[in-house]
This record gives sequence, C-alpha cells and structure tokens, in this order.
Amino acid sequence: MTAPGSPAADEITEAMADPAALRRSVAAGAVGVFVHWFDWATYAYLAGTIASVFFPAENGTAGLLAVFGVFAVSFGIRPVGALVFGPLGDRIGRKRTLSLVIFLMSGATLVIGLLPGYSTIGIAAPLLLVFLRLLQGFAAGGEFGSAASFLAEHAPRRRRGFGVSWLEVGSLLGFLAGSFVFLLLSVGLSGEQLTSWGWRIPFLIAAPLGVVGFVIRTKIEDTPEYRALEATDNVPRSPVRELFRHNRKQLLQATGLMTMMHVPFYAVLTYLVTYETDYLGHSAGSAALLSTVISLTGLVLVPAFGRLSDRVGRRPVLVGAGIALFVLATPAYLLMRTGLAGTWVAALALGVILAAILGTYAVWSAEIFPTRTRQSGLSIAYNVTAALFAGTVPYVMTVLISATGSTLVPGPYLMVAAVIGLVAAFSLRETAGTPLLRAEDLSAAPVPAGAATAVGGRGEGSAGPAA
Repeated sequence: MTAPGSPAADEITEAMADPAALRRSVAAGAVGVFVHWFDWATYAYLAGTIASVFFPAENGTAGLLAVFGVFAVSFGIRPVGALVFGPLGDRIGRKRTLSLVIFLMSGATLVIGLLPGYSTIGIAAPLLLVFLRLLQGFAAGGEFGSAASFLAEHAPRRRRGFGVSWLEVGSLLGFLAGSFVFLLLSVGLSGEQLTSWGWRIPFLIAAPLGVVGFVIRTKIEDTPEYRALEATDNVPRSPVRELFRHNRKQLLQATGLMTMMHVPFYAVLTYLVTYETDYLGHSAGSAALLSTVISLTGLVLVPAFGRLSDRVGRRPVLVGAGIALFVLATPAYLLMRTGLAGTWVAALALGVILAAILGTYAVWSAEIFPTRTRQSGLSIAYNVTAALFAGTVPYVMTVLISATGSTLVPGPYLMVAAVIGLVAAFSLRETAGTPLLRAEDLSAAPVPAGAATAVGGRGEGSAGPAA
C-alpha cells in the first residue's frame, strides 16, 4: 500500500484531485477580497460625491478631507481586526472567520448604500458613515489572513503557489470592477443624479456579492490541516501568545515580504495616476487607462508567477522580483520624464515586477508559519504593514517630493521597500512543495489514522512531516 506523503502518493492524489472542489476553494477564498476591493475602489472614486452627501455643503474641501480621513481611519483600525480575527481563525477555524468577515463587510456596505445624507439627518449622517467604515476596516483586518490560510491549506502541495495567487487576482478584479462601475455611472448619469441616488448603486451591488460569498464560504469544508488539529485536540488556546513566543522570527520575515508588496502596489496601482497628472502633465484619462492596463496585465501574470513559483521555488521568483525592483525603480521614474511613451514602458515594467511579487509573497508567507498560528501571523503581518505602508504611500510621496523638489522620490522609496523584502527573503528557506502540517502542530498527541489521511490525501504528508 502506498504511504501518504510518499512521492507515489503525491502523484496519485494530484491526479485524483477534484478540479471542481479546487475551484470552489479558490472562489471561497478570493470572493471576500473581491468584495473588499470593489468597495475600496468605489469609495475612493466617489469621494467627492460622498463628501457632498454626508458633510455640510458650506465647505467642500473640508468635506472631501473628512471623507479621505474616514478612509485613512479604516486602514488604521485593520490591525485591531487582525488581532481579533487572526487568533479567532486559529481557534475556531478558517471557514467560520471567512464567513463572519464577509458578512460584516457586505452588511456594512449595504447599510452605507441605504444611509440618509446630511440634509436629511444632519450630524448623524457623517457619524454613522464613520462607524460603518470603521466596521468595514475592522472586518477587512481579518480577510487576508483567513483567506490566505484557507487557500494555502486547501490547495494541493504542488499547486499551492498557483492556488494562493488567486487571492491577488480577486483584489485586482475587485479594483477593476469598481473602476468600471464608476465609469458607467459617470457616463450614464448627470451630476445631480449621481449625487441624488446614483452613488448608492455600487454599495447596493456589493451586498448581493457578499451574500453569494457568504453562501459559498458556509457550504465549503474547513481545511484538512485545521481539522487535523481539531481531531487531535491540538487547537491552540492562545494563538497570539504562542505566535509571539515561538514564531517571532516568522512574523518579522512575513512583515518584510509584505512591505515589499504594499509599497509598489499602492505606488503603481493608485498613486501613479496622481503622479502622472500632477507631475508629468498627462491627462487624467491617459493615467486612468494606463492603470487599467497594468491591472489587466496583472490578472494574467499573477497566477502565472504563482505557477512558476511552484515549479522553480518561491525564492527565485520573489528574490528576482526584489532585485529587479531595486535596480529598475529609479531608472523607471527617469524614463517617465521622457514623455508618454516612456511612462507607459516604465509603468508596465514596474507592473510586471509587482505581478511577480503578488504571485509569490502570500503563499511564501503562509508556508513559513505553523498551522497553529498561521492565521494570526498572516493577519497581523499583513495589516500592520498595510496600516504603515499602504494608505500612507500617496501622503508620504507628496510630502517627500514637496520637501526635496525632486519627482524621482518614488524611485528610492521603492528601493527601500525592495531592500526590506530582500532581507526577509534571503533569511527564509525554500518552502515550495513542503507540508503545511508540521510536527510542532501536533506535539500534544499523535494524529489518528483518519486525520492523517485527511492531510495526506492531498499529498501533504503524514502525521509527522518534516518542518
């Protein structure tokens, strides 16, 4: 009989893998990210309209600043959500936290779409908006860690990079969908119609998307790794304490990888539009088109790089992307100065580098944590770096350019992010194809045959895999 976890067993289980089940797992993991980024994009694009609806009309600038302030606060509260939902997922399972997170996010989005404006309920309108955005940010703090753990633990060992990469495909699709809906509203409605009722449409659309995601997530099984912990009574009681006691090194390493992702993500996909119009003199339409093309390119390249990392390893792909970012960041911004054609070439080059990072960082981060603290570690690392480096990119870039008088500032800033990521990457061992369930996860009791089969059934090894 073939032993679970042996090369022969791996080949058999890979061949017998149910494609429909894998698609359901990917859908369950990525749908919440899609909903989150769809909401993020629509809120950002409709900021001016939302300001006029929810804040006094006497001072439009103050209202717009307030809307962006609420946006920033929703980023700031994410680490709090991470500290709640990360450990919760390690204690009660990935499936339950995935369902709870998308329920809270889509519920808050629906209520925003139904919320009366300042002219109707006065000061209660902005206060309720702040509360709902805080609730969304709080729930979003649990989305990445839950989804990345879920996808990593459901994906076959030999296709884990490809499976987890769809998490970022979901984010890019959500961003593009939000942009597309905003474009349709802008073209199809007058300014008065958009302010009166049109702005509500994207938020109301997000609600049924959230319901679909909730149903998908409640109907799918939890991961084999987590079920193995349950079967052997090894579910951690204090995952955060365990994380900081035994996995501080992995937490720092994941933080480094995620810093290298967050900075170019927001520099290339969000801030670049402002950079083109304010400093390069390009039209808003041209800048928006370039951003769309970069996102569409990412939809193709991100899973391709994820698949490549399954074949050649996480280290070659991510280290190669980090070196390319360090070497090409400043020359790319020099090239942008030469004109529109140079801007497109430089931005697309940065977009390809970003796609390589997006296709690899999440799966490598998931693989370095033991199952007992995986969701806690991913949630905390992702959301702390998001709060520090994601929403702050436009502000920091603007301040530094103003202080130095140089429009090349984004280049060195990206280089610093690349160095941080490379230091983390060089400190990590290769993890592609390794089991996720480790001896340290099951130290309290041996794994029964049924639990070992559940884990090994996807080619993940037996009760005592090597670390």
